[in-house]
Amino acid sequence: MCFFIKIFSKENKLKAKEIMKTYKTIQHKVTSPLVNMGPIRLRQPLPTQGIENVDPFLLLHHYGPYAISEFNNPFDLGPHPHRGFEPITLLFKGEQLHRDSLGNEMLVKAGDVQWTTAGRGIIHAEAPTKEFVKKGGDLEGIQLWLNLPAKDKMITPNYQHLEAEQIPKLFSNDKKVQLNVIAGNQQNESGLIKTQTEVNVFTANAQKNGMMEIEIPETHQSLFYLLDGEVLVNNSEVLKKGDNQMITFNQDGNFINFEAKENSTLLILSGEPIKEKVSQYGPYVMNTQTEILEAMRDYQAGKMGYLY
Repeated sequence: MCFFIKIFSKENKLKAKEIMKTYKTIQHKVTSPLVNMGPIRLRQPLPTQGIENVDPFLLLHHYGPYAISEFNNPFDLGPHPHRGFEPITLLFKGEQLHRDSLGNEMLVKAGDVQWTTAGRGIIHAEAPTKEFVKKGGDLEGIQLWLNLPAKDKMITPNYQHLEAEQIPKLFSNDKKVQLNVIAGNQQNESGLIKTQTEVNVFTANAQKNGMMEIEIPETHQSLFYLLDGEVLVNNSEVLKKGDNQMITFNQDGNFINFEAKENSTLLILSGEPIKEKVSQYGPYVMNTQTEILEAMRDYQAGKMGYLY
């Protein structure tokens, strides 16, 4: 009698799990248009026409690949300030030097992650290293702007650096997909980045025909961005470089799957929406215009530190 009850209970649990497993539906399909940012030409899928943000993610820039040399080096970003959010760089090719007003000076290599919490204010600079410029090579990366809630916009600034070898990794059953867990959680792995909000930041390297399923909380806003290749998402929509490269999802399921139609590189983001008013001007993201003006004054007064 007890044995039967155990079997029945186990079967019910399995059935309940299957019933609860639902796939997120697609909200938007987005191209990745090229835009000019001074001397830099890059792809900007977010923000774009009709999509102001994917709360809590405010901006997604895909820069490169640039053929860097002594005669061509557009991606040399001198000292500039930030306040009220987290600028994040994921480097896929090349190498950059990060410097900031906290005294950090870090070499960022392909596969590495730099995660800056601007908080009440930081000044930083990013550029290919002199050695990389001299020898030449391709530079490619992603820059994200992750919003901070009002209660955390003036926290102490911080910088986190993850080397590629430190990032926890998951593999599909066929070993054709490698998922890099930078922040958040997936299956039995947790990212090493200490986050201020509930977010998942993953990258995926997929060989042709590789398949994987990603679990994402139903309440999260989420997106897939394709850097290279071609993938089929939820057995219905195709992401292809040069065509639609980003998909955003509704808050109506807890799984997303994908299949690589050719060797592909993906960025996977999800986060609990902050649901607060956003006031943004240049490198500052606050809640009101008054706070933006205060940020500008504080920068001019040297309250965010100095970097030369």
